[in-house]
Amino acid sequence: MRYRLATAAYLAAAAFGAFWGTWGSAVPRVRDQAALDDAQLGTALLFVSAGALPAMLLTGRVLDRWGLRFTAYAVASLGVAGVVVSVSANGLIALCVGLTLVGMTSGAADVAMNSVGGRAEQRSGRPIITRSGAVFSAAVVVSSLGTGAAYAFDAPTWAPFAAVLTASAVAAAAIRHALATDPDVPAAAPAPGGVGGAPPSMAIAPLLLVGVLGALAFASENAHQSWGAVFLQDVFDTGPGIGALAPAAFAAVVAITRFGASTLSPRHARRVLVLGAVVAAAGAAVVARAPSVPVALAGLVLAAAGTAALFPTLLSIVSRNVVESSRGRATSLVTVVSYLGFLLGPVYVGLWASATSLRGAMISVAALGVALAVSTLPLLTLSRYTITSPPVPATSDPAVRAESDRRTPGR
Repeated sequence: MRYRLATAAYLAAAAFGAFWGTWGSAVPRVRDQAALDDAQLGTALLFVSAGALPAMLLTGRVLDRWGLRFTAYAVASLGVAGVVVSVSANGLIALCVGLTLVGMTSGAADVAMNSVGGRAEQRSGRPIITRSGAVFSAAVVVSSLGTGAAYAFDAPTWAPFAAVLTASAVAAAAIRHALATDPDVPAAAPAPGGVGGAPPSMAIAPLLLVGVLGALAFASENAHQSWGAVFLQDVFDTGPGIGALAPAAFAAVVAITRFGASTLSPRHARRVLVLGAVVAAAGAAVVARAPSVPVALAGLVLAAAGTAALFPTLLSIVSRNVVESSRGRATSLVTVVSYLGFLLGPVYVGLWASATSLRGAMISVAALGVALAVSTLPLLTLSRYTITSPPVPATSDPAVRAESDRRTPGR
């Protein structure tokens, strides 16, 4: 079963990455189709978050109540949402409605994907979440390049999203099949330690502490992803072609680093977090002081390598310290708190750039890495989460599972 769980996690990550890689390359096309200026586009993009945040919280409860098979429906619905927004984006209001749908389905798919990865990791003791993150990043690179090529041949806006829908439908069917025999899918029966079918209480404070670390990690990561191309174009006066190298190189290095980090033992989690934060800070500092485009790209590569494994490692720690009956809600809460950093990171850079300059803003991004490096060990200590724990036995025997839950730290 643990292999089926891992397969489901990888398929969900591939579909998720295919969507967001396609969306990243399609944004200019969608903007032109909707006849929006940059300010209106920025307003419309906020609706992604407006849909995602409540959907993430709701999805956690859905997963704990009805099981991991919901992941298949979340992945398929994200593919549908992509086609809907690409076809219906004719004006600001229509685009806002479409992006709200995208946010809802994306938030659901994100939490579901990580919950499956967490369950697979707890079962196998292997870094499934980090590998899933690598699959996601690789899919972003491939789909973004494919979408760019399709538009170069004047394909309609919806065409790449139709391809993503097809891939998502295939992935959803495979995910549902892979999870069909998971004995932990139903959640209607009384959970160990619960009363009358209610799950045992979930400690909120440790999840919030880990979420704060995730927010710092995501703020640094999305700052580079959102502002890398702008930095090259504004500071070095490059064209859009050279500027596009920034996000592409960043995503490619993230994928490679995550694949490499997945070979490390979970007992190295603290080192991965602290060293990654330090490397991310150093990369941002190199970007800030770069005298040329190659040096700036080298700094982005360094920052990508530093941030790549941060959030997957934090999710891995959570996955090893929660009981199965609370996995969905725990994953959703950590993801929501971390996602706030993802949203605020680009804003943080914009405010610093306005107050100083883009180079000064990159120094502020380096400060985020330093803050993460300094706060990682104290916050993990306060959470009382253990870094490693034995995998849960692959059995449906309630007595064995109850004993495993009893011994699971952080309950």
